[in-house]
Amino acid sequence: MLDKTFDPKSAEPRLYAAWEASGGFAPTDDPAAEPFSIVIPPPNVTGSLHIGHALNNTLQDVLIRFERMRGKAALWLPGTDHAGIATQMVVERQLAEQGNRSRRDMGRDEFVAKVWAWKAESGGTIVNQLRRLGASCDWSRERFTLDDGLSAAVRKVFVKLHKEKLIYRDKRLVNWDPHFQTAISDLEVEAREVDGHYWHFAYPLEDGSGEIVVATTRPETMLGDTAVAVHPSDERYKALIGKAVRLPIVNRPIPIIADEYPDPEKGSGAVKITPAHDFNDFAVGKRHNLPMINILDDFARINENAPPEYRGLDRFEARKKVIEQFEALGLLREVEKTRHTVPHGDRSGVVVEPYLTDQWYVAADVLAQPAIKAVEEGDTVFVPKNWEKTYFEWMRNIQPWCVSRQLWWGHRIPAWYGPDGRPFVEETEAEALRKAEEHYGRPTELKQDEDVLDTWFSSGLWPFSTLGWPEKTSDLARFYPTHTLITGFDIIFFWVARMMMQGLHFTGEVPFKRVFINALVRDATGAKMSKSKGNVMDPLELVDEFGADALRFTLTAMSGQARDIKLSKPRIEGYRNFGTKLWNATRFCQMNGCARAEGFDPASVKAPLNRWIVGETQRTAAAVTAALAGCGFDETANALYRFIWNQFCDWYVELAKPLLTGDDAAAKAETQATAAWVLDVILALLHPVMPFITEELWEQTADLGATRTHAGFLMTAPWPDLPASLVDPAADGEIGLIIEAITEGRSVRQGLNVPPSAQPPLLVVEASGAQRAVLERSAALIGRLLRVSEVRVVDSAPAGAIPYVVGGATLALPVAGFIDIAAERARLGKEVANLAADIDRTAKKLANPDFVARAPEEVVEENRERLADAEAARDKLQGALSRLEGV
Repeated sequence: MLDKTFDPKSAEPRLYAAWEASGGFAPTDDPAAEPFSIVIPPPNVTGSLHIGHALNNTLQDVLIRFERMRGKAALWLPGTDHAGIATQMVVERQLAEQGNRSRRDMGRDEFVAKVWAWKAESGGTIVNQLRRLGASCDWSRERFTLDDGLSAAVRKVFVKLHKEKLIYRDKRLVNWDPHFQTAISDLEVEAREVDGHYWHFAYPLEDGSGEIVVATTRPETMLGDTAVAVHPSDERYKALIGKAVRLPIVNRPIPIIADEYPDPEKGSGAVKITPAHDFNDFAVGKRHNLPMINILDDFARINENAPPEYRGLDRFEARKKVIEQFEALGLLREVEKTRHTVPHGDRSGVVVEPYLTDQWYVAADVLAQPAIKAVEEGDTVFVPKNWEKTYFEWMRNIQPWCVSRQLWWGHRIPAWYGPDGRPFVEETEAEALRKAEEHYGRPTELKQDEDVLDTWFSSGLWPFSTLGWPEKTSDLARFYPTHTLITGFDIIFFWVARMMMQGLHFTGEVPFKRVFINALVRDATGAKMSKSKGNVMDPLELVDEFGADALRFTLTAMSGQARDIKLSKPRIEGYRNFGTKLWNATRFCQMNGCARAEGFDPASVKAPLNRWIVGETQRTAAAVTAALAGCGFDETANALYRFIWNQFCDWYVELAKPLLTGDDAAAKAETQATAAWVLDVILALLHPVMPFITEELWEQTADLGATRTHAGFLMTAPWPDLPASLVDPAADGEIGLIIEAITEGRSVRQGLNVPPSAQPPLLVVEASGAQRAVLERSAALIGRLLRVSEVRVVDSAPAGAIPYVVGGATLALPVAGFIDIAAERARLGKEVANLAADIDRTAKKLANPDFVARAPEEVVEENRERLADAEAARDKLQGALSRLEGV
């Protein structure tokens, strides 16, 4: 007999350990099984499970468990990313806290050894946290981006692209983090709004005939100005184009040029151009072949390209000095307060500088073309489809991809330099030395490039490198291309696009056939979660409090396409109650002897109630199968909830009680067998979403299903495939009539405040002969569930009776003797009026463009929800009020 309650804390670790030990997470060896593979978006080795991970990995697990039960060779391949800058930062911080030497004092080899030691001891915490969530990854295939095999793949890709002239070295602007002294990607740049100033500086014309005024938020960069730009159509400056100004402080002549970049309507219409320290200015500099003068060193201190008195100053000290000098020279025209966006390193927290350096670049525009075509032609599809637009916008405007990083932890760039600086790009040092000897005519000492590769370079190979590429492995042949990628919208460009480009270039096939973009998890008010707001929800704490199944079902149910998830504890608690409801219903069936009979055939049941629930089971199985196949995760959860809670637990169990306790032995046995069969199907359908409670019930109710076709884990049981012929329209009509009669009757009672103790008769005023027969035959059942004294056929409803229509039949409840009709009419009228006033106020607020524009997003959403709730409540009360008309 089942315990009274399900205990997730004891059951979850026990069940997970049994699953993993069984080898059931690995794909079947059956060569006839259709392959279905997913590669996990590799979390950082430094990471810990946050709510976004919980959503993303829950959806992946739902899909992989579903396909595994459908008999496919389902592979969910896990792994972690070495996360260059994040991991290096963690270890450097740890060394500092322990009072150890810095990485630069240690040297590269000793520091990298320290990082590997940290990884062995503390890295990969998130992998065990995923187990707590129930993730059924094939851990025997777990990979790490710095594994030997993956590292070999990275070197091969780099060398091949270099030989194809698709990787090259160039001097361009990058996002530079002065704290880590490395280039960083756009994804690692955090835009922060700060209070600042526009300083308006006058640059004297070289011929002494006047001045031109420019404005900047970064005065120190003027030390590297190489032009002043004006719009060619700006009449104020047409006569100055081609002339020069004398750059103050530096005392260098720089030209006045015409370019489309300056906005004549903004400021003075003249713009200082610093190609080495601004991305827009860099583009202008390229167009006009301007000098590019870098005035900063790696630590963002002023270098030797500035006047002597500035050299060695921190950039912000230099800013103050520039302002002071302009003021002293009488050239500071205005100081204007502003609030503007300033880029910061998301990990270092320091201001990021556009910085001109020599880096390695990938010709992404060339690699992007096949990747664009693959989505255009449907080889890879996005779900929801609207994300294709984002993908195309990024890909069609792609810039050269900077892949080098000035770090020590990562894939070292396979380039070795000769004494004259000539690079030899090869997969091994031995091959580079051989090539150098051929070139120089003698053995020559080489020095390897100090930089490592951007982590997105190696993770871009993830779908095929994890399967053994470039070796022709059986896994690669069987599971590539992968089927579905589930990921967040924020890395469509940084990761999805990279995988598309590299997958197509190196394998000739798309890396995945479908990309599902999951929603963003917000707090209960709709606000984005952040530590600073204090509204972060820890998934592991939620698992401790409610169990993994409740969190998984919540995230699945709320993951509708194109809408964010508003997560709240009451919602999770509600879905925990859903699990409890199923547990209690199963326990009830067990207590009432429900067990599958030998050779039970659901198509052969005779009782209308059993034919009805068999048909509803088939409909639900079909709906859930279709929804999961199409990544309709919320549709899946909603269909399961509706069927299990409403149809099975609320209606079937209640309506079956007379059959289970009655004297008709055949009907009783049939109902016991039917209930056991339906429970088996429920457990199978619900398992991908709530794996722990369903597996526990499957194990604990083995006696209910002695003839189950699969005696092992539910996790590897066959998926229900039920024929549409199980649906019986006649049974649907009969049971549907009973349910509607009770449901609408309850609505009447509740809406008019009829006391629970009152037991009026249920009058059948108009109905077909078949409907009358059903209602009269079910009188005792209806009487118990609707709290009526009898079911009686009448020619007309008496005064004081409230009519209602179900399935074309008119029924009535005479309630005048139990309530004050006039008082109820007045009460309902007042409540409807109050709701109408609230609806009017809220609607006016939402119709006000100023309110919608200024109010926080969560406040606007709250008002929309309030309006919808108020309208629904008004309609319900209006229905109750209309029933009193004429009574």
